[in-house]
Amino acid sequence: MTKTQESFMFTVGKLDAGMAILLGERAHLIEFPSLLLPPGATTGSIVNISVQQNHAEEKKRDTEFWNLQNDILAEYGTNIPESPNLELRNVTQTSVTLEWPPLQLATAKLRSLDIYRNRQRLAAIPSPSTNTSTKLSGLQLDTEYTFQLILRTTAGTFPSNVLHVRTHTMTDTSGICVCFGTVQDSVLLENAKMALRDMGAKWSDKIQIDTTHFVCTTPATTPAGADATGSLANAPGVEYQKALQMSIPVVQPTWVLACHSERKMMPIHPYYLGASPIAAHSASYGRPQSMSQASVGSPTNRTSSPNTPRSANRQSMPPPARSAASPPVATKSPSAAVHHIEPTPEEPPEEQGESVKSPTNKHTRTGTMSKDFRFPPQTPGKDVPPPVPDLPPVPRGSNERPPQHVSSDTEEVSLTPLPVIQTSVEVPPPPPVDKERSPVGADMDEDVGETEEISLN
Repeated sequence: MTKTQESFMFTVGKLDAGMAILLGERAHLIEFPSLLLPPGATTGSIVNISVQQNHAEEKKRDTEFWNLQNDILAEYGTNIPESPNLELRNVTQTSVTLEWPPLQLATAKLRSLDIYRNRQRLAAIPSPSTNTSTKLSGLQLDTEYTFQLILRTTAGTFPSNVLHVRTHTMTDTSGICVCFGTVQDSVLLENAKMALRDMGAKWSDKIQIDTTHFVCTTPATTPAGADATGSLANAPGVEYQKALQMSIPVVQPTWVLACHSERKMMPIHPYYLGASPIAAHSASYGRPQSMSQASVGSPTNRTSSPNTPRSANRQSMPPPARSAASPPVATKSPSAAVHHIEPTPEEPPEEQGESVKSPTNKHTRTGTMSKDFRFPPQTPGKDVPPPVPDLPPVPRGSNERPPQHVSSDTEEVSLTPLPVIQTSVEVPPPPPVDKERSPVGADMDEDVGETEEISLN
């Protein structure tokens, strides 16, 4: 290696704050560190400076730089994150279970992992570093969907494959995935497993993400748990508690047999644990009581509410025809007559006979009259027919309809003339008022409260 060396002469012009101003022969002015000056150099001293190139050091540094670049490329430029591979684990009528292998991020850092349905973002996958499956519910019956995962890292965005899934119909029972708990009847358990195998469904002894139903006959850990007295035997099993936490329906083995016999998905509410399938099924399809049966009651109930219209009771049933020789019928009970009909002044026998034997009045009723009965007030301005002698009861026509109840608003009641009987029945007084106010100054005391007398002298 050939070294070229040349010397330059400078005069120290000024020393200030660790820097020296050097003046060259050709009017060159440079700033030079005072620490590099020879010992004892002061202002006005003349120094010689020589410059030479070090090729060996240059080659060494170049080698170190490129080795570092190769290491960076091998560490961060060769291995990149892999796109997730989305797979279908299970599908039912209303849910889909998806899974994928563990994420390969290389040296990048994870930012988010999102699930997309029909190219629309649903939600972020919780704990994406360790979680490798998800279950999506609330889907439509017999409908096609597309699902995709989007992986976002510090090294970029990596989408997964697009998965096309179609939900099952009601007759497709292959999506059932059962977890068996404690079944006390071993024969029933074996029949349920045979039915699942015939339907193409799956079962296991542990709760999994694609478990659709938890089947058992008792929540206890052992088959004898329902009859045992020990606390451990009566305690609910671990898988049963997991099913409750994950909102997995807990049904009886008869639900599996019903799905197998009907060749379709059966409703689960009649087969819940602790419910009787027959009783629940009959109760859900029971016929409610008809309106005519619900509205027709005893004679006391029919007369207790005078504001109810007549057409509301037994509208679809014609009234039975009655002859003149029919036994007397009590129209109202004493309590009902006193409560609903206001008492009126007693009338002379002549006016009562005119009202009873009116030729225009077709509504007649034979029998005895209650001693507590009071006639309703007559309509003002109504023509009163002349009195007629006593006659036997006139038989009813085929088109006449007896009244169902007595009401002063809807019809008039005609009875045979009877002598007026003096009774002591009185209308009960109205209920007392909660607070009776005195005629003078009482309301002021209640509003003001406690008062104090003050002398004016």
